[in-house]
Amino acid sequence: MKEYLIQDADHLLTMDDARQELQGADILIRDGVIAQVGYGLETSGEVIRATGCVVTPGLVNTHHHLYQTLTRAVPGGQDALLFGWLQTLYPIWARFGPEEMRVSAMVGLAELALSGCSLSSDHLYLFPNGARLDDTIEAAVELGLRFHPTRGAMSIGESAGGLPPDALVEDEKYIISDCIRVIDRFHDPRDGSMCRVGVAPCSPFSVSRDLMRESANLARNQGVMMHTHLAENAEDVAYSLEKFGCRPGQYAEDLGWTGPDVWHAHCVKLDGQEIELFAKTRTGIAHCPCSNCRLGSGIAPVREMRDRGVRVGLGVDGSASNDSGNLIGEARQAMLLQRVSRGADAMSAREALEIATRGGAEVLGREDCGRIAPGKRADIAIWDVSGIESAGSWDPAALVLAGPQKVRDLFVEGRQLVRDGHLITLDLPQVIAQQTRLARCLAERL
Repeated sequence: MKEYLIQDADHLLTMDDARQELQGADILIRDGVIAQVGYGLETSGEVIRATGCVVTPGLVNTHHHLYQTLTRAVPGGQDALLFGWLQTLYPIWARFGPEEMRVSAMVGLAELALSGCSLSSDHLYLFPNGARLDDTIEAAVELGLRFHPTRGAMSIGESAGGLPPDALVEDEKYIISDCIRVIDRFHDPRDGSMCRVGVAPCSPFSVSRDLMRESANLARNQGVMMHTHLAENAEDVAYSLEKFGCRPGQYAEDLGWTGPDVWHAHCVKLDGQEIELFAKTRTGIAHCPCSNCRLGSGIAPVREMRDRGVRVGLGVDGSASNDSGNLIGEARQAMLLQRVSRGADAMSAREALEIATRGGAEVLGREDCGRIAPGKRADIAIWDVSGIESAGSWDPAALVLAGPQKVRDLFVEGRQLVRDGHLITLDLPQVIAQQTRLARCLAERL
């Protein structure tokens, strides 16, 4: 594997255990790993000059629905709350197939990479017309992004009192068997793994309690992580109280869905007792600030969560509810929302970046990622702060206050994916053209 030396970074935010910040430092990358961090380092490989740049760990995305990049800004869902938004989009998603899943995943992952993301999860919970989790995994392999796909599921359709149409739900025995299939085929638990698979029933309003229990048992028997949506908005909480007689946190606890191997998306409406439960059990949370704003779900109590010791990462959520997949923008929004609800000192720019890097890696169980230190994986983002976005900034390392929205260079497992602001592992214009064609065909068929 090619050796790289990132040389003379103006500012290096390591996110290591000491939270070191270094000026004029170098990073030596060898065999996919950070070999050294220091000054005056040498290499026989390629030198990447980082003068005029801030260097951070690659950002980590803890929640996405990649297939939704094919349904951005759909008119019927632009101004709807969560449940109405879903009911507008379900009939469109029911027309997807393997090509739609693969191409939309490539577009979504490319967008993430250009925003500095090196590791992304994905929550795929519908599989119409022969689509499989395999389609998104193939896209990640082609692009070269580190990937944590989760095999989602919906099993309760409208006729049984659920939210999704019957055509999009699956038999629960088949769901479990396919989870086993994708884990056996794709899950790699080793340090440096480029693909780990999780088990992810969609939500309390689209699966049975039996499936939630079985999924938890399966995940723990297989040694994989578990993911679902929880307490996303007031409707979500009302549904839980009506159908299950308890709040979402208690629902999760009763079914075995708390612990360090679990992370929940959103959690906007957790109360104090639920936050304490998640802190005590080391349950993770994927905070999706832009999507929460877009759907009017509310402001998640991230300050309280972190103060009590809850592990929090960032997620862009699906591009039909964002409608972007820019992770550095998500970090800025997370900071701003805590400030608007709790005051200007509620979250610093550096804390927002920590949540976006180390925080997300910890939520996904990746102690080998999310920080720049010898022995950690070489997932590194280089941000050019010599441009107009940072002009006049007294603290270029405060990227989410005044900094670029697009990464200059991105390394994943020691391989360069983005160079001088351009994705070099994919013919992006061709993929965008495919995406445009598929979106047009869907609209015409509807």
